[in-house]
Amino acid sequence: MAKALLGYVGGSDPRLLAEMRRLQQRVQDLESELSRIQSENDALNAAAAQHGDSLLDRIDIDVSQAEPALT
Repeated sequence: MAKALLGYVGGSDPRLLAEMRRLQQRVQDLESELSRIQSENDALNAAAAQHGDSLLDRIDIDVSQAEPALT
């Protein structure tokens, strides 16, 4: 029992350390992807604002002629 406790307290499990590194890398990957997507979204918003009108304004739908959704 004492050896088991000393082994547990004495050092870190290499599998746990590997999992921790893997998770840290995954977090970094997700943070960089989020940053890239936010930049892309900002660029698209700037382009849309520069264009002046939105896509929804250009869609001409006559609501009275629209068919009902399936029930």
